[in-house]
Amino acid sequence: MTLRTLESLGDLAGKRVIVRCDLNVPLSEGKITDDGRIRASLPTLNTLIERGARVVIVSHLGRPKGEPEDRYSLAPVAARLSELLGREVAFASDTIGASAAEAVAGLENGSVALLENLRFNAGETAKDDAERAAFAASLAQFGDAFVSDGFGVVHRKQASVYELAGLLPSAAGLLIAAELDVLDRLTETPERPYAVVLGGSKVSDKLGVIGHLLPRVNRLLIGGGMLFTFLAARGYKVGSSLLEADQIDTVLGYLAEAEKLGVEIVLPTDVIVAEKFAADAAHEVRPVESIEDTAFGAAGIGLDIGPDTAAAFAQAIAGSKTVFWNGPMGVFEFDAFAGGTRAVAEALTQVDGLSVVGGGDSAAAVRALGFADDQFGHISTGGGASLEFLEGKRLPGLEVLGW
Repeated sequence: MTLRTLESLGDLAGKRVIVRCDLNVPLSEGKITDDGRIRASLPTLNTLIERGARVVIVSHLGRPKGEPEDRYSLAPVAARLSELLGREVAFASDTIGASAAEAVAGLENGSVALLENLRFNAGETAKDDAERAAFAASLAQFGDAFVSDGFGVVHRKQASVYELAGLLPSAAGLLIAAELDVLDRLTETPERPYAVVLGGSKVSDKLGVIGHLLPRVNRLLIGGGMLFTFLAARGYKVGSSLLEADQIDTVLGYLAEAEKLGVEIVLPTDVIVAEKFAADAAHEVRPVESIEDTAFGAAGIGLDIGPDTAAAFAQAIAGSKTVFWNGPMGVFEFDAFAGGTRAVAEALTQVDGLSVVGGGDSAAAVRALGFADDQFGHISTGGGASLEFLEGKRLPGLEVLGW
């Protein structure tokens, strides 16, 4: 089947178009600290504005428990959207109530409204199909068509992602189309050599991706907290570092399969071991063979890949034509343990080919470390959705759009 795109909706002038965006941005004391997801939504929104649609944006923010919480209000997002779109975005203080009805009724051709956080309604994420369907029907009263453009939520069967798309003429927005184009290149037509860089805390979060991509890649680089399970599988002691002992047999299986397939697994040769998990913790660079041979002994915690590993990873990345990266190499939020993540990000900016930052913590890391979005081939807006796609899973929010 073929994904339905904006063109399938025909003339949208004067029509109320509900757009499901992913505006789940990080906030600190009510201030947006990274507006990347808002900016990623602009191409679709501007296209609909130019076509004379009456745009009704819906999104979630954070994880409220099905009722309003001030700290999760989308009001700061409405203000930032107004700045980026260069026009006032009307903000409704509820999702399906009187304020939403008034905001939508007041729209003119080419104008925009943002409704309050979808997850202030329990029906959005309800496990009960009927409850989700009822909430979707309440949303549908505000639209003549539906555009799904929140790639970060397409792996969720939620009312505004799945049921709503079945109640109105629906299509994917430009962001989802762009994400799928990149993911297709990563899974079906990668230019080689093809390297995948995986980090983050738990190897269990990445097992599906490793299994699905192993037959497709040339080299796999392992960093982050998950590296210690790989090292343990190789027989190394890892001190008090994050370790999923129950995954060692699975990791051994992947190492054996990689050898059989001729895939190069690049593991760290050195790590930065800290006395404790803290920004100012005393730390040492240690070869992986002697992680516990520090002043901290077996209490030491590995918090980043070491400088030799960072250089080796950068070289492997530079020698690749396609690179997908998901997961920081260390605790990048602490300056002392950000070097590995910075080195990988820098290497991706030098790739002569397609470099993809796989959303989530990786996207947050590159921005926190001062890199610009346009230094990379693509920064995904959906960490979890990207990973599930790369695992070969079917995503309900895409299936309902014909994918």
